Amino acid sequence: MRKATIITTSIIGGVLAVTLVAGASFALGARIDHNEASTNASQDGHEQNGSGRSPGQGGQQGRGSGSEGMGGHEGMSEHEDAESGILTSEQEATLSLMAEEEKVAQDLYVAFGDLYGDRVFSNVSNAESKHLSAVQTLLERYDLADPTLGQEFGEFASESMQDLYDSLLTQGSASRDDAFEAARTVEKTDIRDLAAAADDATAPDVIAVYERLLAASEKHLVAFGG
Repeated sequence: MRKATIITTSIIGGVLAVTLVAGASFALGARIDHNEASTNASQDGHEQNGSGRSPGQGGQQGRGSGSEGMGGHEGMSEHEDAESGILTSEQEATLSLMAEEEKVAQDLYVAFGDLYGDRVFSNVSNAESKHLSAVQTLLERYDLADPTLGQEFGEFASESMQDLYDSLLTQGSASRDDAFEAARTVEKTDIRDLAAAADDATAPDVIAVYERLLAASEKHLVAFGG
């Protein structure tokens, strides 16, 4: 159902800015899982369950739309109705960065799961696939290029994300404990960046996704012993 156009004003750098928020209401369909990792990891954060996949195979399942390899439908029934808005160039760049950060987490956890067989890595990598899909939904809605599209497993469009992935993969490949430490670094980075992005965002649908991703990342950090 269409809603009336909303006009909001804000002061940005001493200049009065007028933002028109589109009236159409959208169902995000993000289906973000808040419980998958902490519930399973609470039994044993180092429980082993070999995936039998190579990192390349895991990347093929996890990249792209983010819809594959989700591991069932637990926690996927939540939907959020929120209006779209107008994004600044800075907010567009942040949204693109969030997509790459979710892919960094997804690909790392697939790689660590293949290396060590700990169930928590496969659980959280499935969740990160959903998170990436939620951000991709927003990129499509705002007609923005998806920086993860066409990127192979462990490959990233931006140099900063490639460096982050490479360094954490090297760290986590040394030992299981190092992999958990690398995972905590990933989640702490996500929490910091998502909190900042949510504070800066003005579009209701973008805020809703950031807040859900932030809550999920906090649970993931606990699952990894943080």
